[in-house]
Amino acid sequence: MVDDFIIYITTEKRYSIHTAEAYRRDLTQFCQFLMLQYQIEDIKHANFLMIRSWIANLAEVGNENKSIHRKISSLKSLYKWAIRKNLLSFDPIEKIVRPKLKKRLAGIVQAGEMSHVLETLNSNDESEFPSLRDDLVVSLLYHCGIRRAEIIDLVLNNINLSSKILKVRGKGSKERMIPFGDELLSKLLRYINKRKDLKFREGDYLILTNTGSKSYPKLIHRIVEKSLIGKTTIEQKSPHSIRHSFATHLADAGAEMNAIKSLMGHASLASTQFYTHLSVEKLKESYKAAHPSANL
Repeated sequence: MVDDFIIYITTEKRYSIHTAEAYRRDLTQFCQFLMLQYQIEDIKHANFLMIRSWIANLAEVGNENKSIHRKISSLKSLYKWAIRKNLLSFDPIEKIVRPKLKKRLAGIVQAGEMSHVLETLNSNDESEFPSLRDDLVVSLLYHCGIRRAEIIDLVLNNINLSSKILKVRGKGSKERMIPFGDELLSKLLRYINKRKDLKFREGDYLILTNTGSKSYPKLIHRIVEKSLIGKTTIEQKSPHSIRHSFATHLADAGAEMNAIKSLMGHASLASTQFYTHLSVEKLKESYKAAHPSANL
């Protein structure tokens, strides 16, 4: 049943390979627990008490609430699919209560810090391919707010240089259009011109390794981490931190939430409201401007 479910989420739901692998790991772990604790080989024979026992075991061995929350979600999705396919007549996980999660936002690179990062990258040797690529990667994250996976999958045809529009394929293969300015256009033109000098180029992928292969997650993360070290105090120096900074800076400048939602590729406005919030300084400014006693 698990194999059929994985095929369903990859072919019909179009989940990414990484997401499908995460689902498989969670479900396989539960199957192993059923076999060891209850000698049950088929996941459809599990009941409420067995699932609750598994969740308790996960907590006992040190899994964080976030991890447990994800594993329960994987199991819920499987059983929901199984009922719809008439493989089960009841949902054994229906009354399971998931552990509460602490809402933790990614660290924000302040606007001044981000300007310093981009200035430093821009001052690097433009004759070197790695320098131009690293500058472009960080600039794409901050100017367009795209995800790491979206950068990796960008191809040259996704970029309309004359209209300054980026076409991005996001989660669930949903496409969105993101405008960009002259600064990013200049960096794109310099990089694309230098990219032509590579003896080998894998397909039409925009971001390539030094040897011309398609980029990969760890490379993008290393580029961002290296760029941020010494220039910001945030703990998590990751692509997501820059994406979150992009949305936060837009919100702080008064951009509409629906516009930010579209740019970020969020499915719901609730996600946008979670990822964007006003800075303390912005709140102080609003208070001083609006409250009659603020300046007394």
